[in-house]
Amino acid sequence: MVLALLVSGVVVALVVVGLFVFGLRRRLIQRSGGTFDCSLRWGAPPPESEPEPTGKGWVYGVARYNGDRIEWFRVFSYAPRPRRVLERASIEVLERRTPKGEEELALLSDAVVLACRHSGTRLELAMSDDALTGFLAWLEAAPPGQRVNVA
Repeated sequence: MVLALLVSGVVVALVVVGLFVFGLRRRLIQRSGGTFDCSLRWGAPPPESEPEPTGKGWVYGVARYNGDRIEWFRVFSYAPRPRRVLERASIEVLERRTPKGEEELALLSDAVVLACRHSGTRLELAMSDDALTGFLAWLEAAPPGQRVNVA
């Protein structure tokens, strides 16, 4: 009986510590400001090969502006470093659309999907309308001489 209580207490303590570390990590990411919730689908198929988008491949995360880069962190990870780094000069916006089909279940309710190309790799970002406005403004605010491709 005592062993079962001890094991249960250790399991509960580990769960609490794990949740605390998730919260602490997110707080540290957001500390410098300029963050927004952003789901990412890396290597997304072109629209002609996928007439009805599926919810597969979407990963929920937090993006942070850092100079001429956007750092993207997975939400459910303990990694202190960003999973993806997107350079402003390498981002080409292809299209904007609302989630379709199964995507509506995989993304946040107010999400807008932005199809992009980054250094030759097709990707999709899903974010709120307000975050999208800020993202597009950040793209267009590139220093003079940098090319910006916003559709």
